[in-house]
Amino acid sequence: MFRLAAALLLAILPGFVLAQDKPKTGFVDKTFKNADSTTSPYVVFIPKDYDGKKEYPVILFLHGSGETKGGTKAPVDVGIGAAIKKREKDFPFIVVIPQSEKRTWKAGSDDAKRALAILDEVMKEHKTDAKRQILTGLSMGGSGTWSIAPTTATRWAAIVPICGNGDVADIAKIKDIPCWSFVGDKDSEKTVTNMKEMSEALEKAGAKPKHTVYPGVGHNSWDMAYGTDDLYKWLLEQKTK
Repeated sequence: MFRLAAALLLAILPGFVLAQDKPKTGFVDKTFKNADSTTSPYVVFIPKDYDGKKEYPVILFLHGSGETKGGTKAPVDVGIGAAIKKREKDFPFIVVIPQSEKRTWKAGSDDAKRALAILDEVMKEHKTDAKRQILTGLSMGGSGTWSIAPTTATRWAAIVPICGNGDVADIAKIKDIPCWSFVGDKDSEKTVTNMKEMSEALEKAGAKPKHTVYPGVGHNSWDMAYGTDDLYKWLLEQKTK
């Protein structure tokens, strides 16, 4: 009886170990431990075919003000998370989705520093391509993308700011980063004008930015932007030197 039980255990164990070792895929809830021992939740999307062997490009997504801690919607439910759910079966990027706690993604803020630290954590825990890191965000996160990129310019293979405001004075620092920006022409005049000025300034600096303006679209240009399959094809082509 003992020998039979042992034989059955040995037969079952390899399959059990493989099941245990298989990486989690899809949307995974995670927790980041801050320096003061508090914790901050975040979500990471892991491609369905992820097996820990090949390197994957990674996207850091910055949500809008409405998804800040205490808001009515979770960051994963608005913007790129919603877009991934429509193409989850073959979405080819690892995506990091942190949450703002102080309603800002401005470079140097606690939220921005935490977002970058979470990205670092995810890249250590998963097989990622350091030369294909992408920064994107919508509204407050679009502004955060414009703000963070100049302070970490050599890190990004591409940036995708959506309906957010940037500082033209930072253009020289980001002119070498491929950029595709999006905005609706019925958004606020300030945002529409600023996004145009940022793109034009990049062109004057020698860059070749892509700038998409959706006619008749208001502030929510992110659903159309993140729903653009050509955006992901373009991002897969980008890589730092």
